[in-house]
Amino acid sequence: MRKEREERLAKNESLFRVLNENIRDLASRLAPGETYEFICECPTRDCFERLTMTLPEYEQVRADGTHFLLAERHEEPEIERVIATRATHVVVEKEGLAGVVANADDPRG
Repeated sequence: MRKEREERLAKNESLFRVLNENIRDLASRLAPGETYEFICECPTRDCFERLTMTLPEYEQVRADGTHFLLAERHEEPEIERVIATRATHVVVEKEGLAGVVANADDPRG
């Protein structure tokens, strides 16, 4: 049951990552130097907390397929650990099966 839960949580977060990739694509065509609102990528399906950052800040998170952008205190210690704390968000790294699933689902491949 634990493996199924880890996989489901990782898949939920991957869905929000795809949404943020779409935001990034649109933002990069508008004004790359501005700040934009991205969506928290936590596993809670009804969380739409907005996190403000620049495109370079977003790209830094997205450089690794196991890293995700979350609102503070939205992390799930069972499957991830906080690797960076910023003013508007935290960056987490998926571990174990969740890391494998996240990396496999990385839209940047």
